[in-house]
Amino acid sequence: MRKDVRILLVGEPKVGKTSLIMSLVSEEFPDEVPLRAEEITIPADVTPERVPTHIVDYSEAEQSDEQLYQEISKANVICIVYSVNNKKSIEKVTSHWIPLINDRTDKDSRVPLILVGNKSDLVEHSSMETILPIMNQYQDIETCVECSAKNLKNISELFYYAQKAVLHPTGPLYCPEEKELKPSCIKALTRIFKISDLDNDGILNDNELNFFQRTCFNTPLAPQALEDVKNVVRRNMTDGVKNNGLSLKGFLFLHTLFIQRGRHETTWTVLRRFGYDDDLELTQEYLFPIIKVPPDCTTELNHNAYLFLQSVFDKHDKDRDCALSPEEVKDLFKVFPYMPWGPDVNNTVCTNDKGWITYQGYLSQWTLTTYLDVQRSLEYLGYLGYSIIYEQESQAAAITVTRNKRIDLQKKQTQRSVFRCNVLGARGSGKSGFLLAFLGKNLQRQRQIREDHKSYYAISTTYVYGQEKYLLLHEVMTDFDFLSEADLACDVVCLVYDVNNPESFEYCAKVYKQCFIDSKTPCVVIAAKSDLHEARQHYSLSPHEFCRKHKLHPPQPFTCNTTEVPSKDVYTRLTTMAMYPHMAQADLKNSTFWLRASLGATVFAVLGFAMYRALLKQR
Repeated sequence: MRKDVRILLVGEPKVGKTSLIMSLVSEEFPDEVPLRAEEITIPADVTPERVPTHIVDYSEAEQSDEQLYQEISKANVICIVYSVNNKKSIEKVTSHWIPLINDRTDKDSRVPLILVGNKSDLVEHSSMETILPIMNQYQDIETCVECSAKNLKNISELFYYAQKAVLHPTGPLYCPEEKELKPSCIKALTRIFKISDLDNDGILNDNELNFFQRTCFNTPLAPQALEDVKNVVRRNMTDGVKNNGLSLKGFLFLHTLFIQRGRHETTWTVLRRFGYDDDLELTQEYLFPIIKVPPDCTTELNHNAYLFLQSVFDKHDKDRDCALSPEEVKDLFKVFPYMPWGPDVNNTVCTNDKGWITYQGYLSQWTLTTYLDVQRSLEYLGYLGYSIIYEQESQAAAITVTRNKRIDLQKKQTQRSVFRCNVLGARGSGKSGFLLAFLGKNLQRQRQIREDHKSYYAISTTYVYGQEKYLLLHEVMTDFDFLSEADLACDVVCLVYDVNNPESFEYCAKVYKQCFIDSKTPCVVIAAKSDLHEARQHYSLSPHEFCRKHKLHPPQPFTCNTTEVPSKDVYTRLTTMAMYPHMAQADLKNSTFWLRASLGATVFAVLGFAMYRALLKQR
């Protein structure tokens, strides 16, 4: 909402502009009226909307046209004052003042107008019959008020309506000619309805209505008040109430009713609580709350964020198969202005046999977005209404910023849950296959994937000594001469070569010596396509000799050409090395490092599957 309101009074001489301002301030009619009142500021604590209000007078006798134009450009609302007993001053409203104001304001952001009929104490009849056609002709006119500066009639109301026209404008919400909500307003209220519909059954039940009421107005509705609201809807439309709950049609009807009865502030309170500005766009402050991420720190979702995302998944997993069908994904993202996930996501995270994103895959994608682009994650959580549903100040409350990686290395322990592995190798060495195998896709399934649907990332969970962790694999571009330090920053490196291609290992040796030989980042050499014949590499040292010379673990044989789901052992080892880089070096000569990592993975993969089955039953 605006931090202040600037009201300008214009009109013909002697209509009582200055008298209106002085009567408001002194609460009595002035004996002597100057040509023009000085600008007055009414403090926030004495205005109904708790917003400082500046009231500016205009005098043709004291001010030039240029000064008038400047005041028009600065005003948030303009009151055109006429005298109810002076037909010429009424005619001037349309022949002079409205055209003048329209010429001096931008067509796309017109200033709201209030027509003010002063000196109502001098006549017994109302000017409304003359004024109503003018109001119907000009959309910028918010309302008309008849008042008397002498009798103090409707003086406070006049300035309240002026303030309200700025803070709660009708224009963006409602079309008077059509007597219906505008499309942008319907779109915003539909998003609000979907967020508030916690079980996604298409109606707001009493609990959901109460939560909505408490969220927007800090007070629940009494049971009788709830029934009264539903009865109003029932009387006016047939399908506004279903199963004793409010449908979307009923929800929109209520807001139409509020606006038609002059209660715009009710709809605006709801819209602003859900992050909208005066143009019915979500504000930058709402979508992108400030979050500071120091260098060498990463961003992760915290426990509450995962609980929230789980509830969103459950809400849209209609068939309870623990996967999101394309229709369910589309329904989930209806509260977004665009579809955030493309077909590459289905090859970035785990999917079921139909290629649908599983519950685990869904959480993995959110984890990936938060790690790689926390601002994007905040934006997405904003669209879903995280801060509203979880009653937090902003989405930033969903994010954990991890401590500096150097401290982790010094203390030889980490609290992080997400670890990044950069995968490098010559073209055709099997990097993409290595990523997709992590998602449980063997060579046969990989061959069915369209080239433009492939991803440079793969993320899933692994178990290290009983702890569930996320491993994020990133296939790095082949031309490493163009890579920055940020591109290469990671927790563990995978150097992939094709055992069947004699030219393949040379790339791994070069990239290791150029980028990682003096690095503290653990490196693992992957002998990909190990089901094929092993060719002699055209490099001065064999892969085993190279690894021995540079104190690396021996090359790890790997293939995704299997009938079953490819083994996850190597990924668990990578996560273990990322978590405990000091142990990876110390245990280099001790093969039990790999044995412990593999054994832990197997035990907890079985345990994890059992827990997952239990979770399914609970749902």
